Amino acid sequence: MKYSQVSLSRRGLLAAGGAVGAGALLAACGGDKGESGSSAASAPAAAAGPWAFTDDQPKDLKADKTPAKVVAFTGTAAALADLGLQDKIVGVFGETKKADGTAEAQAGSLDIGKVQIIGNAWGEFSVEKYAALAPELLVTHMFDPGAYWYIPDESKDQILKLAPTATITVGRVPLTKPIERYAELAKSLGADLNAPKVAADKARFEKAAADLSAAAKAAGGIKVLAGSGAADIFYVSNPKVSSDLMYFKELGVDVIVPEKTDGGDYYESLSWENADKYHADIIWLDARTGTLQPNDLASKPGWSALPAVKANQVFPWQAVPIYSWAGSAPLLEALTAAITKSKKLA
Repeated sequence: MKYSQVSLSRRGLLAAGGAVGAGALLAACGGDKGESGSSAASAPAAAAGPWAFTDDQPKDLKADKTPAKVVAFTGTAAALADLGLQDKIVGVFGETKKADGTAEAQAGSLDIGKVQIIGNAWGEFSVEKYAALAPELLVTHMFDPGAYWYIPDESKDQILKLAPTATITVGRVPLTKPIERYAELAKSLGADLNAPKVAADKARFEKAAADLSAAAKAAGGIKVLAGSGAADIFYVSNPKVSSDLMYFKELGVDVIVPEKTDGGDYYESLSWENADKYHADIIWLDARTGTLQPNDLASKPGWSALPAVKANQVFPWQAVPIYSWAGSAPLLEALTAAITKSKKLA
């Protein structure tokens, strides 16, 4: 399976054992490719009238009627579901269901029992299942220009022929930008952005942002390192590229900026012998399936010697946000709680 270099760069943050992309992650994510209950039959009737939306390629998308059968990257589907479009989501791809049958964190509020899972891991995308859904719109993230998140290069041309495809930029822009863009897309598909739940979610997000800014100011320069653990490498994420970290820095959080990035500037790769290169009061550790967690890292001397680890100031980080107000507010609240309960280390 071949992928574009820009996709591989971002995916490197998830690479176990330094294998950027496929092998270790496919094993870690389980083998269930997802034969979920309903599919196209559950889609609502399409709204009357023409539909148009300009995505972030930019590409002008048009259809005679508003798409009623949407297939999306799981995190994207979760954002659209938060905005009231659960019934239009007929299929998803990306880590969705764990081996025990429960939903992955990036599925958010999405009811995974009501969608067809056409791929449940990096490298999985069943063109046959996708075509069988008779999709009217495909939606996914775009971390780098021209890169379709989780759509394999080897079958991309075939996939893109089957339905209009919308991409939303989620790299090198602050968190609020893709949230706004997904809201615009949802509105074009019939979502009511003034619905009570959506309005309450937006208010919660705005309060969480204000609270995080206040906590960061009160903490007096406490340093946060956002990282991801693999067998031989500690990845230090770059707030100049990652949308959530960029936004947190705008709010006043002192997020460490790596000096020498690789992987398309998304991170710096450190050996465990050099994991102490940056002094961090808090480590925000990538919690996604396929990355190593504190218990997995306990045997590594380079990890155990870090001041934040010794002080028990390591907290889970969902490193690919759900780009909705409802999906992202918990990220801000979690970081606020981490800063509030932590202390500056010598």
